[in-house]
Amino acid sequence: MTSLSEQAAVVYADDAVLAASQALAERLGWPLLAFPGLSAESPQAFFLCYRDACLKLLDKQTLKKGGLAVDVDPRPGEQHSYPAPKKDLLAQAIGKKTKTVIDATTGWAQDSLALFRMGYDVQCIERSPVMAELIRDGFQRLAQKDWVLNRQLQPPELMVGNAIELLGGLSQAPDCIYLDPMFPPKRKQTAATRKSMAILRDILGDDLDRADLFAAAWQAAGKRVVVKSPDYAEPLGGKPSESYQGKLLRYDVYLK
Repeated sequence: MTSLSEQAAVVYADDAVLAASQALAERLGWPLLAFPGLSAESPQAFFLCYRDACLKLLDKQTLKKGGLAVDVDPRPGEQHSYPAPKKDLLAQAIGKKTKTVIDATTGWAQDSLALFRMGYDVQCIERSPVMAELIRDGFQRLAQKDWVLNRQLQPPELMVGNAIELLGGLSQAPDCIYLDPMFPPKRKQTAATRKSMAILRDILGDDLDRADLFAAAWQAAGKRVVVKSPDYAEPLGGKPSESYQGKLLRYDVYLK
């Protein structure tokens, strides 16, 4: 099986981002390529590129424009006030009295950022070095937002590595550990969701160790473990204490 480092590269379009691109390529152990001359015939399948004032993950279809980045702005329907109201299903599952949350499967960080905007103290764990670079770039952009600067807020802390190992080494138990493991797909998704999830799946694969991850989270959590899963999936930790059902997903809550 071809490793990700053999099918990926960092690309740069101009000298303004050359230094940052060189440092990124060195951290990941990827080749550094100049954007001019790249084409659909290039051997690489994935690319990281500083574009539109952020770090983006590209494939061959988005080489010339587009790409995926960690979106730090509120999602459609979310209020822009801080802290955002704790009234959606995610907040109900996490618990309004919860203060500290570890997102052990950060991915594109959308749930972590939603929790941060609600005022929770959030820490993130991501095992993929590629996703960690994208998350780190997103958090750096978040730190420059006026509402973050004016309130002297600190973006979520990012830990990079195997969540099972990192959860086992925590010095203090968080109130809640949040899990959104990768389940095998079953239904069609929107084009945007399909693109982001497909690339994430290509990078990470399915979380075949999700049962072990739940066990580690249960051991490390102070008060609760919350598992986000598609509605067709069996509960990861057996029968939950409570469950919050959405249209296509649910949040299973396990109280200690």
